[in-house]
Amino acid sequence: MPRRYRALDPERVIETIGLLRHRIAERFPGAGLAEVCAELLLLAGESSARAERIASRNLPLRIAIFSLIAAGVGGLAWIAALLLQSVSATADNLYSVLQGIEAAANLTVLIGATVFFLTRIEERLKRRSALSALHELRSIVHVIDMHQLTKDPSTIIMVGGKTASSPARTLTRFELTRYLDYCSEMLSLASKVAVVFAQEFPEPTVTEAVSDIERIAAGLAQKIWQKIMILETLGPEEEKAVGSRQ
Repeated sequence: MPRRYRALDPERVIETIGLLRHRIAERFPGAGLAEVCAELLLLAGESSARAERIASRNLPLRIAIFSLIAAGVGGLAWIAALLLQSVSATADNLYSVLQGIEAAANLTVLIGATVFFLTRIEERLKRRSALSALHELRSIVHVIDMHQLTKDPSTIIMVGGKTASSPARTLTRFELTRYLDYCSEMLSLASKVAVVFAQEFPEPTVTEAVSDIERIAAGLAQKIWQKIMILETLGPEEEKAVGSRQ
């Protein structure tokens, strides 16, 4: 089996989102959901480019870090040479020898900690960039959920009138089903965009953030499909009642 099926292709995800946007705009002209999908498409493109940058090597930063480490090691070697000269000159004084050894040990620990900090800078910068993008994806997932909140199929089968603050309901059963299905697809695609980051930068914190988005999207999609199942249980008579009530 081709290896291209073992990983998500960001371009295919973007293409799918673009097609979904056209479907929504054609089915519901002027609907806000199409604008949300367009924003998801834009975010998917930005996220794909950002994930690619995160996965690539930051050569200027690595060169700067290597230069600092080399300078630190050189400085440590120079100080060590001075200490050896001092110890040799006062070899008869045990206290001076111990002082020199302690100073060298302290410098070694300090240089080691500095090297560790510098070598982790690139990873921290990448993590921060990935988490920032994932925060945007988490937000748009909730925006999608907001667009389906008032699409309540229970009002179709309930015997009761509207109130002054009731939202306008102009969709037929079929249109409402399609609208909810589009919301479910958008949630799934948003989580796929998030997975691209874990795929390109499999760092534990980023992977956990991606899993969190997937859990949120799956939970919201489950609520949407519960609404769709309610709509599927309606009969032809109830479908006519939908039109008269809306």
